[in-house]
Amino acid sequence: MILSIESSCDDSAISITEIATSRLLFHKKISQEIEHSIYGGVVPELAARLHAEALPKILEQCEPYFSKLKAVAVTATPGLAVTLVEGVTMAKAIAVALEIPIIGVNHLIGHIYSLFIEKETVFPLTVLLVSGGHTQVMEVKSLRDITTVAKSMDDSFGESFDKVAKMMHLGYPGGPLIQDLAKNGDRLKYNFTVPLHQSPLIAFSYSGLKNAVRLAVLKEEEQDSPDFKDIAASFEHIATKHLTMKLKKYFKTNPPKTFAIVGGASANLYLRSQIEELLKPHQADLLLSELQYCSDNAAMIGRVAVDMYKDGMFSSLEDLDIAPRSSL
Repeated sequence: MILSIESSCDDSAISITEIATSRLLFHKKISQEIEHSIYGGVVPELAARLHAEALPKILEQCEPYFSKLKAVAVTATPGLAVTLVEGVTMAKAIAVALEIPIIGVNHLIGHIYSLFIEKETVFPLTVLLVSGGHTQVMEVKSLRDITTVAKSMDDSFGESFDKVAKMMHLGYPGGPLIQDLAKNGDRLKYNFTVPLHQSPLIAFSYSGLKNAVRLAVLKEEEQDSPDFKDIAASFEHIATKHLTMKLKKYFKTNPPKTFAIVGGASANLYLRSQIEELLKPHQADLLLSELQYCSDNAAMIGRVAVDMYKDGMFSSLEDLDIAPRSSL
């Protein structure tokens, strides 16, 4: 079995995965959403302190599996430096104490493998990763062959939802809050400009849209009873349309056969529905992670680790270090 640790941001999680079958034997995650919500976003130092409390508590529940562990895996990149350190330090201690190898995992590959928790891998595929830190399109031929073909030039899709929610004083995390508010809103009420709509670049940008929404929110706040549902709906519509327009342009020269959406923001139901429509002309298969595995979790890290273990992709205990800004 492999014990896997995830602490790249504000979720403390540990899993146990069976190597032979990829079966998930144990998985527990302790979220920090309540603690960070009062600040409207993640406070790194607070997150690190909460990891230091939560991870040992979860690890205690894993002791019955210790005698059968063949490796320990941990998210080493990318993420918040002060939170990655908590997981990597624990993983190194486990590796030394149990005399087992260590596997450093890229968090972004973890999101790709969230599609395959307790399942066989399906390659090749085109992947859209949408999370709080990243928005990018990747061509994935195998675990060792992943190419990023498009990414955000500034804010990510998920980050823009968090920031818009903060503008509206809704709380954190913003994705589910904006989605709920948008359900009863008019998606066409605000004619926000689609980012980069005249640019030939296959890339993403959310800073301009975020600013346009800010101005709309300020104007709405001048009313006696401000109501943000139409702004939320219009924002969600344009933020998603930006993705689908760029994907449509990319598909003209790179038609997908199997397409997947991963990352925390892939739980957005409007995004899922619009991607489904986009794929119909191509008759492409759409892969989606289970909703419980869209956000950061250790189960996806464990699933990557199984394939890395089988492929001999171990890390050096001395050289394994965090890389907060690493990418694919």
